[in-house]
Amino acid sequence: MRGTSEVARVRVDADGTEQPKGETDEPGWEVDPDDESGAAVVATVGRQLRLRREAVGLRAAEFGTAVGYGEDLVYKVEAGRRIPRPEYLDRADEVLGAGGLIAAMKKDVAEVRYPKKVRDLARMEARAVELLSYGSHALHGLLQTEEYACALLGTRRPALSPDELERAVAARMARRSVFERLPAPELSFVLEEVTLRRPIGGTMVQRQQLERLLEVGKMRNVEIQVMSTDRWEHPGTGGRIQVLKFGDGSAVGRTDDEYGGRPVSDPKQLRVLELRYGIIRAQALTPGESLAFIEQVLGET
Repeated sequence: MRGTSEVARVRVDADGTEQPKGETDEPGWEVDPDDESGAAVVATVGRQLRLRREAVGLRAAEFGTAVGYGEDLVYKVEAGRRIPRPEYLDRADEVLGAGGLIAAMKKDVAEVRYPKKVRDLARMEARAVELLSYGSHALHGLLQTEEYACALLGTRRPALSPDELERAVAARMARRSVFERLPAPELSFVLEEVTLRRPIGGTMVQRQQLERLLEVGKMRNVEIQVMSTDRWEHPGTGGRIQVLKFGDGSAVGRTDDEYGGRPVSDPKQLRVLELRYGIIRAQALTPGESLAFIEQVLGET
């Protein structure tokens, strides 16, 4: 039997799940209710954790103490309302003597820990054999350092909560695995000069970002070009242009000024985007000139 004080801190949901009363929320990533597939995975993982905890006779508070997390978080994970971190699943596996079965769920959780639209984008980038990107206001997410991404995403309004910001940055960093793919895709980026000079995050973050551009720009499958500010007569004045091409000959693209910014795959629309990108690329500095220009900006920073 629970003591009186413990009963006062616990309520039971309609589905029979025990929940603590009045405890402060703990850090963690909330489940997106609109992401049905992701929510289903997290709910399944949470249910398995609860069944195994109960099977060994551990209360939520006892289990939380053993894994180093609060009771509130234990209840939320088991109810499918929080996405468990990898280290949480590792500790749970040890405490519950699961022999690696719980730790093995990290792969399933990792696939849904980021917002659905980011997962969809990452899947497309993972399939792409060629990427074309022109950015007018900020660097492409694949090029950003973690500090730059954090500072940039921190400018959004309405402001992201600390939880949302952490999740967004982690999702952006996970996409950088495209640089490790074999065979390597062909990646082409055209950057406006202002994106190099704008001190997002401060001088130190800016310097680290410029150094990252120099590092990536030396990869054999990557071309980074800079569009000088004085070259204004090009078709990129409407905003971003991005095109992803796939091995089966299909492609998807988008631009800020047309199609409502939505992805397009119609061949006629894609030809327009590729035409514009080709003109932009031709008017920008060459890859060699661009790396020299980035080094110059770094020296001035």
